Amino acid sequence: MLLAAAAGLLAAVGLVVVLYAQPAEANYPGTPGKIYYSGWDGSDYEIYAIDPDGGSNVRVTQNQSANWEPAYSPTGKKVAYVGWDGSDWEIYTADLDGGSKVNVTNNNADDRNPAYSPSGTKIAYEYDTGTNWEIYTINTNGGGKFNVTNSNSDDYEPDYAPDGKKIAYSNNPATGDWEIYTINTNGGSKSNVTNNSSDDFYPSYSPSGKNIAYVNDPGTSDNEIYYINTNGGGRTRVTDNNTQNWDPYWACKGACRSK
Repeated sequence: MLLAAAAGLLAAVGLVVVLYAQPAEANYPGTPGKIYYSGWDGSDYEIYAIDPDGGSNVRVTQNQSANWEPAYSPTGKKVAYVGWDGSDWEIYTADLDGGSKVNVTNNNADDRNPAYSPSGTKIAYEYDTGTNWEIYTINTNGGGKFNVTNSNSDDYEPDYAPDGKKIAYSNNPATGDWEIYTINTNGGSKSNVTNNSSDDFYPSYSPSGKNIAYVNDPGTSDNEIYYINTNGGGRTRVTDNNTQNWDPYWACKGACRSK
């Protein structure tokens, strides 16, 4: 888990396509910002921050339990991540040096894959209801928990639109295949963006908010990266390499937004 195999930059569309042995998250908050990642310290996984040139590797978490899936705050002051509390996975935030740790979610269920809102005041994440996974949002202080998707099927991998009004996510119904959806942050205006017979997941909004990059899996061990208009048109294939391609992240040019 969380092991990067390679990375490439497609400058024409500003899309970073990250190739992974297994899905992972590492957010690059703009030059000369740091890359946050989950690293093995010899006994467990901790969150680290490192310069893009490999220098100044700083340990952010030091709690002797597993920590995963870091997400950089748009304010440039915080990092959110998933940590093991001894019984389940919870969402935490901390200062960039690891100080001022806040237990954002605090329940008896698993919470995963945090994504900051553009304002930095909310976090979208996956919540295990006990029967399925839903997309929730919560204030960064832990209040205002809200079930956005409420779909009674499995919803994963939230990503905020740049204007903060919508969330893209992948849905896996009990029957059928994975598709990309968008939904208003208040739970309204759900829209089926991809609609085909193969699996689509890991959505990432473009900085303009007009397109979504994602992974398409035709079931042949040849996952490829595509992007599509948010209205479902203009499907464009980005990678074509007969290998596994995972977890696209659409980077900004210059100052960069959160995941």
